[in-house]
Amino acid sequence: MADEGLISHKREPIKSSVGNAAAQKRRQHAVTVGKERREALMRTKRLCRVGVSGDSDDASLDDADMMIEEEQSILEARTSSAVDELKLAVAYQGKGETQKRVNALRELRRLLSKSEFPPVEVALQAGAIPLLIQCLSFGSPDEQLLEAAWCLTNIAAGKPDETKALLPALPLLVAHLGEKSSLHVAEQCAWALGNVAGEGGELRNVLLLQGALQALARMMLPNKRSTVRTAAWALSNLIKGPDPKAATELIKIDGVLDGIIRHLKKGDDELATEVAWVVVYLTALSNVATTILAKSDLVQVLVERLAVSSSLQLLIPVLRSLGNLVAGETHITNVVLVAGHEITDNAIQALVKCLKGEHRILKKEAAWVLSNIAAGSVEHKRLIFSSEAMALLLHLLSTAAFDIKKEVAYVLGNICVAPAEGSGRPNVILDHLVNLVRGGCLTGFLDLVRSADVEAARLGLQFIELVLRGMPNGEGPKLVEREDGIEAMERYQFHENEELRSMANELVDKYFGEEYGLDE
Repeated sequence: MADEGLISHKREPIKSSVGNAAAQKRRQHAVTVGKERREALMRTKRLCRVGVSGDSDDASLDDADMMIEEEQSILEARTSSAVDELKLAVAYQGKGETQKRVNALRELRRLLSKSEFPPVEVALQAGAIPLLIQCLSFGSPDEQLLEAAWCLTNIAAGKPDETKALLPALPLLVAHLGEKSSLHVAEQCAWALGNVAGEGGELRNVLLLQGALQALARMMLPNKRSTVRTAAWALSNLIKGPDPKAATELIKIDGVLDGIIRHLKKGDDELATEVAWVVVYLTALSNVATTILAKSDLVQVLVERLAVSSSLQLLIPVLRSLGNLVAGETHITNVVLVAGHEITDNAIQALVKCLKGEHRILKKEAAWVLSNIAAGSVEHKRLIFSSEAMALLLHLLSTAAFDIKKEVAYVLGNICVAPAEGSGRPNVILDHLVNLVRGGCLTGFLDLVRSADVEAARLGLQFIELVLRGMPNGEGPKLVEREDGIEAMERYQFHENEELRSMANELVDKYFGEEYGLDE
């Protein structure tokens, strides 16, 4: 059966009506992850300033500082001349022809590398692409191949139309990923392809048809740090969706799963970061990939990385991957993250570390992961309830930014309910609810009710319903009234959203009707 793509989110809602909200979150994570990568100081496209071999002659480095200061017109004129020189070098046949081509390529590469705004458009107008394709022909010396691929890499890092200009070069770039190519040449070609894949779905589909996925996957298998890092980054651009087909195909390639786990476990932070982004897309987009990863040692490895790393760039995709797995596979909560297991305790502690951190992204992601663990069994709910996370969550509900408050509210709401039989209302876990209300969370949930965010308001109303229904001795209505909760709910008396209007009016009518307060 074909992979259906996005997995239904397993975060148990306080009421079934919010069941799709978190599934939408995973979709947004998958297709708008470029935003998060920018927040993590990462780029979908990358200009190559230092070659993959690590070799940079002194003249090139000295040239860099000067180039940035030059007028753009001078830079463009030099670029046009460099392409003309390359034309002559490609046409020349005779003694020293190879070195002549390499020198011309190197000059063009320097001009495309050493400015904040590379003169890509001028190079294209001067006819650089056909010349660079000629220089990529099989049998050419590695130095020539490397310089040509480097030029194409930086052209691909340009504007959309500039990236699309590489279409005629793609078959050769993919071919040079093969085992017969040197590692440096293959890595530079992978970098160029990663920039192309980062441009969008149309070019990604072209690359997939040309076999780029399999070729890049092979580069993930050895223990060659720089090569694996570049290949993983290119793969994350190639499979980013929204179509899950590439992600499903990737995880089925022999050796890829073992490579992912090995590099996440043993690689340095930079390498592990790129591999973790591959896992983010695999788990966000593909049922097949998520199932395979869930049954491996991946969760253990992610938790270990989460516990020991202080790198924001790494922690973001690790948290996202862990959250996707918990959200998408009941196997994780039922078999792996079982209350009492060491890995579960370690996971909670690592998430607590993120909640304590200074970075808002980590707090938000950690709360999202916890909300999915809290959607598990009653034992999972009690595990979080008895942990250090509770005090932090209550504090964040009253002090954090709005988007973090929403994620925290899901955790706290899920901790207070147990699944009901059939389709009835969830059962209240009384001691959890009482403890949270005594801890002051009611104000935070009413703030969500008063917000303009429909999802947040719905979540707030659902929690208010638990308080009104579940607090002992009938004190729920008095607690809600004391926090001006009646006024908050009455705002929805004529609200355009039918669901919110119905929820709020029913609660007011049921708990604050004509007989309310007569027995006092």
